[in-house]
Amino acid sequence: MKKYADSFMSYRFLLNELVVKGIRLKYRRSYLGILWSLVEPLLTMIVLTIVFGTLFGNSDKTFPVYILTGRLLYTFFSNATKGALKSIRSNSAMIKKVYVPKYLYPLSSVLFNYVIFLLSLIVLIVVSLVLGVYPTIYLLQAPIALILVFLLSYGCGMVLATVGVFFRDMEYLWSVALMLVMYTCAIFYSPDRLLKSGWAWILKFNPLYCVISIFRSAMFGEMMNIHYFLYALGFSVVMIGIGLFFFKKKQDEFILYI
Repeated sequence: MKKYADSFMSYRFLLNELVVKGIRLKYRRSYLGILWSLVEPLLTMIVLTIVFGTLFGNSDKTFPVYILTGRLLYTFFSNATKGALKSIRSNSAMIKKVYVPKYLYPLSSVLFNYVIFLLSLIVLIVVSLVLGVYPTIYLLQAPIALILVFLLSYGCGMVLATVGVFFRDMEYLWSVALMLVMYTCAIFYSPDRLLKSGWAWILKFNPLYCVISIFRSAMFGEMMNIHYFLYALGFSVVMIGIGLFFFKKKQDEFILYI
């Protein structure tokens, strides 16, 4: 463990540079630059509120906050895992020239998306205050959700980064899987709709929904579901363990496939 800690500290400057590089590349052709991380979720929230607020007849004035809490966490998970999936192949030129611990590439992909995600929370804060969703003592639960979504994204990202090197079609399959994940996260509909149909178990087995539920509890002044917390934490830890194990086992073969 000390060996890996020393290695990480030795390359922390490079990790920082990779994170900065990722942010710059993401917005290099955008006029708004990083401000787009604030504008995009706001515009998406407005569209989803108009469409699904009308479709489902939801007149609750806090509905935009409900949508935004789910959308922000899902968007981070989606971007972080897709970035990690492509991280080894997209850095193939550097991998072939110099030695750098390969785990830094998927880690940096998750980190730079996490930075953008944290910035986008400014929109959530502003919208919540405008619509009358004020902070309570339960807001102290929010960091739990923020940590869990990072761990979940990193764990899944490490698995995908390994598989993506040997199986190129994983990129397209994961895009389809993310669509399924999105629709089972109750981003723009109430979980009660599935409860009535008997399909609520789908949500309970989706760890990202569990994290979103914890975050919403923090925002709306409710006690989080402890079962959701334990499930999301356990799932994230297991995925990180699996991801690190297979990544370490296969990383020496990456050079043959990139």
